Amino acid sequence: MSQPVAIVMSEEFLRRITPALTPFVRKQQDYRVLSIRRPVNELNALLTQLQPIGLITEWLPDTTESLLQTHPDLPTVIADTDYCYPGVVSVDVDDWAVGREAAGAFSRAGFRSFACLGNGMPYSNQRIEGFQQALRRDDTCSVHTESELENLRYSESFSRPGDELKQWLTDLPKPVGLFAVHDPLGRFICATCQHLGLEVPGDVAVIGANNDPLVCGLTYPMLSSVSIPWDTLGEAVAESMQQLIHGDKSDTGKPRLISPGGVVLRHSANHLAVDDELLRRAMSFLSERYRETINIGILCKELRVARRTLERKFNEHFRCTPAEMLNQIRIYEAKQLLTNTNHPVSIISELCGFNDPERMAVVFKKLTGEPPSHYRRASGRQP
Repeated sequence: MSQPVAIVMSEEFLRRITPALTPFVRKQQDYRVLSIRRPVNELNALLTQLQPIGLITEWLPDTTESLLQTHPDLPTVIADTDYCYPGVVSVDVDDWAVGREAAGAFSRAGFRSFACLGNGMPYSNQRIEGFQQALRRDDTCSVHTESELENLRYSESFSRPGDELKQWLTDLPKPVGLFAVHDPLGRFICATCQHLGLEVPGDVAVIGANNDPLVCGLTYPMLSSVSIPWDTLGEAVAESMQQLIHGDKSDTGKPRLISPGGVVLRHSANHLAVDDELLRRAMSFLSERYRETINIGILCKELRVARRTLERKFNEHFRCTPAEMLNQIRIYEAKQLLTNTNHPVSIISELCGFNDPERMAVVFKKLTGEPPSHYRRASGRQP
């Protein structure tokens, strides 16, 4: 057995990437795990004693810098930051894209009022920036930072909301689509809404991020969340570690960013937030039948409404035509399949209702700015 690789991270983050490390264990690569919550002096002493061949760690203020300064020659991969240190590989999810995914889900649902709850960490600011960038110019978006939760462990959920947060939440124009930058904040805001007598998702629809089943499934109502492809991120971490061990530093100096998956919708958010009954029926029909051959004539016949009336309502509320909304729904599903499966683009085209890879590629590039193959490569999947 070769020298071990040291893993310094929290239990919740280790749980996410462990499945991707298993194939490397089978190749005789051993690992030793240290909790990142140990005092930093203790961590440095243990690493000196262990003499690992490499280090995989989370980013944590002060702790990360101390580890790098104390062990400057140790091949190191940081698993959750886009900040680059000399000679170190940084692997992270594209946090701006996480925010854009949440904003897109709310926009497709017809929300006009938006809010973000952050925690002041660098990834939090990036996710909020991405969320705001994806909104229309005249959309309102209020931001609140809840830094008092920093000392809670990820799985803990006993903090009480402060007066400032309660006032902010009460004053938000309703209904509001609220993006919490990670799942514990989403759980926290759902509990705060219950405390204030606000309905979720009726008054406040909530989307978190990370799609952690142990958090989303234990939230009432169950929490919607932006999915992160942890297996892909874990594979990127393990591959980068192996490259460093063998002297390949080509990935240092620039962050390796992994595209998020789409939003996994649960009870805390849905696409029926539109007040207009006709639009609710139209969105329900498009969301359920997007894989089928649909045109404006079929939609109007199903809804028993004049084409001009339907197009006017879509333009007033969604700022797009029914056909454009259908394309948005289909591309949203295509992005999830590109990120989370190895299906060829031809199959994904069929599953999303395009039935023509070239047509899907044209629409995909128009809505995302890049072809499907580039999007898949950015997510870590092979085309």
